[in-house]
Amino acid sequence: MSVSQNEGKQSTATISIGGKTAEMPVLSGNLGPDVIDIRKLPSELGVFTFDPGYGETASCNSKITFIDGDKGVLLHRGYPIAQLAENASYEEVIYLLLNGELPNKTQYDTFSTTLTNHTLLHEQIRNFFNGFRRDAHPMAILCGTVGALSAFYPDASDIAIPENRELAAMRLIAKIPTIAAWAYKYTQGDAFIYPRNDLNYAENFLSMMFARMSEPYKVNPVLARAMNRILILHADHEQNASTSTVRLAGSTGANPFACIAAGIAALWGPAHGGANEAVLKMLAHIGKKENIPAFIAQVKDKNSGVKLMGFGHRVYKNFDPRAKIMQQTCHEVLKELGIKDDPLLDLAVELENIALSDDYFVQRKLYPNVDFYSGIILKAMGIPTSMFTVLFAVARTTGWVSQWKEMIEEPGQRISRPRQLYLGATERDFVPFSKR
Repeated sequence: MSVSQNEGKQSTATISIGGKTAEMPVLSGNLGPDVIDIRKLPSELGVFTFDPGYGETASCNSKITFIDGDKGVLLHRGYPIAQLAENASYEEVIYLLLNGELPNKTQYDTFSTTLTNHTLLHEQIRNFFNGFRRDAHPMAILCGTVGALSAFYPDASDIAIPENRELAAMRLIAKIPTIAAWAYKYTQGDAFIYPRNDLNYAENFLSMMFARMSEPYKVNPVLARAMNRILILHADHEQNASTSTVRLAGSTGANPFACIAAGIAALWGPAHGGANEAVLKMLAHIGKKENIPAFIAQVKDKNSGVKLMGFGHRVYKNFDPRAKIMQQTCHEVLKELGIKDDPLLDLAVELENIALSDDYFVQRKLYPNVDFYSGIILKAMGIPTSMFTVLFAVARTTGWVSQWKEMIEEPGQRISRPRQLYLGATERDFVPFSKR
């Protein structure tokens, strides 16, 4: 294959297979590497590409999120994640991802009010929770209840109407913290706490999680700021497994509640949404600082099966830009809560220092990712490990909905249909029982 560019024309890639030659256009985005448009490959050369996991394939156009893993860059609509996490409210980030620009004050006030007015759940949804066992995993409750919202809002099925898409987006983003908090309350046997119109998104989630009917609850501003950051840092992350699942389901024309439920199901997988919980388990397994060298030795031993959790990333081959913010937030939360000597944090800091100075990990570019400190923060805030992935889903719903809307509104959008490399039996005749 060769790539050429004619003067004044688009670059093309010349591909030759079996004596046949075809030219494929090379497309350029505003950022990132060029891509070869291979859509005519089957018709012109009679072949498909093979890319298990789609790690080297661009599946869509998008204007929402850009990642440069080699440089440790994460941009939402062009804004660096660190600037958003430090300066923006989660509501501003929701507006940004949905609409492409940060809101002015009037737009922000209107948008926040509308979002707040959709936080309540239909009263009949309360009955759903009684159908689950008390020991049900909160992700099971979340996935089932979000999918069932389509039964209460049938208008969302007509996604061709822009107003329906906008309304469904607001309902999903506004209601998922309520569903998530109620899932937690249900598993604890506590009374459900309704959302309050005087609280922002992050504050409301904390209130619904930890307030009790028997006494007033005041949101700690430091914890609210930490929750705001956590939500922003997890709001979107380009075409990951759960986002791709939402887009795949959405390409069929399924209603948005079903699409987001599909994303929640994909996120539930431990390889995707359970990394911060795995970090806590790893630190508990290590136990003490003096055990770290032996643990590091096990990690280096390929036959041990021991992994260093919270380091490295499928995309980032440099520092995860979210990790430094999470580390700072971790120290702020522990200081506010008066946790001076947290054994998990001490272990985490020591483990990080050793890993960052060890050539084995440096050469493999295994740097701390966003999950390394987030589990310690959530644990300190009183959020149980069973709710870690649920909180991830609450934050990521904004990204899922934004990606779903972008896909539906893309001209010429069509149903997704990956191909395969077939390795099964070739054509053969049916054999009756008497001859088998």
